Amino acid sequence: MIWPFKPRYRKQIARIEINGAIGSETRKRVLEDLKTVEERKFPALLLRIDSPGGTVGDSQEIYSALKRLQKKVKIVASFGNISASGGVYIGMGAEHIVANPGTITGSIGVILRGNNIERLLEKIGVSFKVIKSGPYKDILSFDRELTEPEQHILQELIDTSYQQFVQTVAESRNLSHDTVRSFADGRIFTGQQAVELGIVDRLGTEEDARCWAAELVKLDPKKTQCFTFEKPKPFVSRLTGSNLTPNSIIAANRWLEFELSTSGLPLWMYRP
Repeated sequence: MIWPFKPRYRKQIARIEINGAIGSETRKRVLEDLKTVEERKFPALLLRIDSPGGTVGDSQEIYSALKRLQKKVKIVASFGNISASGGVYIGMGAEHIVANPGTITGSIGVILRGNNIERLLEKIGVSFKVIKSGPYKDILSFDRELTEPEQHILQELIDTSYQQFVQTVAESRNLSHDTVRSFADGRIFTGQQAVELGIVDRLGTEEDARCWAAELVKLDPKKTQCFTFEKPKPFVSRLTGSNLTPNSIIAANRWLEFELSTSGLPLWMYRP
């Protein structure tokens, strides 16, 4: 038999990082990497998550892909400095979860944001004429307040997304819906508290998570290496052709891209 990929992958642990806000770019990259993990027949996956959350749909697609992969690959998630909201949702796609005692996690809930600059527009003499097919087509417009019916519509949308979140956590962690709701009110908690609540299995470092993944597939933790999937260059670096851009500029650029692309979208997002 001719193997399409080198057998060495079966003696390694795949490693994928999810850093920063979760949006369409993260989704595309992670889904491609998960497909490669399956094709190369890695026995285990170490999923490192360091994210405050992100968009609902993108988080759900990554979670669904992880659940499908679980049938073929052992998955251990490692929560880093922060794994909150959408980061938690994605973590539910792993069989096992490890977090540092001081990891910031939780923030299970949904937020939808819009901006109202009506008074500013009035001061500078700017107004808009809107022609629309229905009364709610310009919902969340930045030049006016929400009406009561609009608030009701958006609240129902948020409540539905929240129920999806609660159900996923309950099913993935084998908890009752009432138990999940008791702490899924948007609050954040530490990794140590997360263990007590049943969100996290063990306290430990990323290295502890790697060793656990190796043990699950009967590989020697001391000898087993990780195959880390490389992330694409940040947007600023792609423009300048340089990797020397200061981290602060890169981080600001990522947030700007995310803010511009998610205005008016429901978010599973921890916002300190």
